[in-house]
Amino acid sequence: MAIFAMSLDILVGHTGLPSMGHAAYYGVAAYATGFLCLAGVKNFWLVIVLEWVRGPRRRFLRSSCPEGSRSLFHAHHPGVISSPLGIAFKWRSLTRGDDGLPGIGRPDLGLGINLKPDLYFYYFTVAIFLIVVVALFILLNSPFGYTLRGIRESESRMKALGYPVWLYKYASFIFAGIFAGISGVLWVYYSGFVNPSYFAVDLSVKALLMLILGGSGSLFGPLIGAGIIVLLENLVSGFTERWSLVLGIVYVTVIMLFSEGIFSVFKRGRN
Repeated sequence: MAIFAMSLDILVGHTGLPSMGHAAYYGVAAYATGFLCLAGVKNFWLVIVLEWVRGPRRRFLRSSCPEGSRSLFHAHHPGVISSPLGIAFKWRSLTRGDDGLPGIGRPDLGLGINLKPDLYFYYFTVAIFLIVVVALFILLNSPFGYTLRGIRESESRMKALGYPVWLYKYASFIFAGIFAGISGVLWVYYSGFVNPSYFAVDLSVKALLMLILGGSGSLFGPLIGAGIIVLLENLVSGFTERWSLVLGIVYVTVIMLFSEGIFSVFKRGRN
C-alpha cells in the first residue's frame, strides 16, 4: 500500500495532477499477473518484464488523442476506471466476473528460494519496497523530478522556459502507472486472488487519503499515511465494524492540526 500511495504522489504531490482513477493501473497489473500465473508463467522477473514492456507503451498510446491529452483529462474524472472495471465484471469467460481468479501461487525467483512461506515472502516484499524507495528517491531528486515540481508550481512559466510540459505530464503518468503496477503485482502474490474490487474507486480514494494524512509532495509522507490507514484497518476493525468512522475522526483531526500532513511535523522538528 505504501508503494501504491507513493506512486500516486508522483502525480498529485510532485506534478499537481489529481487523479481518482489510479486503481486502474493497480488492477490491470493485478489481473495481468493473475492471467500469467494461471497460464503457467511462474518466474517473477519474466512477469515484471512482460508487464513493463507492454504497460507503459499501452498507457502512452491509449492516452493520445487528436485534441491532446486524454489521460490528463481522465485524471480529473473517475470514469477513467469504468472500462477496465466493466470488463472485469462482464467478461466472465476470461475474468470469471465477481468470482475472480483464485489459486494464484507465489512467484519463482529462479534462485532456488522458496517464497511460499509467509515469512520469506515478507522479506521479499520488503526488499522490493526498499528498491522502489531508492528508485523513487533518485527519480524525484533528478532534473526530471525538479521539472515536475516546477510544472506543479507554475505550468505557464515552465512552458515559457521551453519545457515540453505535456511530455513531462505523460511521463509522470507512465512512472506512476509502473510503480502502481508493482504494488498490484505484490498484492496478488500475497493474497493469491484477484477480483474486480482491485479497480474500485474506494481504492483510489484510500491512496489519496494516505497522501493527505502523511503529507503529499514528499517521499516518506505517503509511507506514513499508508502505515496509519493499514494499521487502523487491521486493529480497529477487530473491535468494531465502524472502523471507517474512526479513520474519519483521525483524518479530520490531522487536517485540523497538521494541514500539510503528519510528515510536516518531522520536517519542522528537523529544521
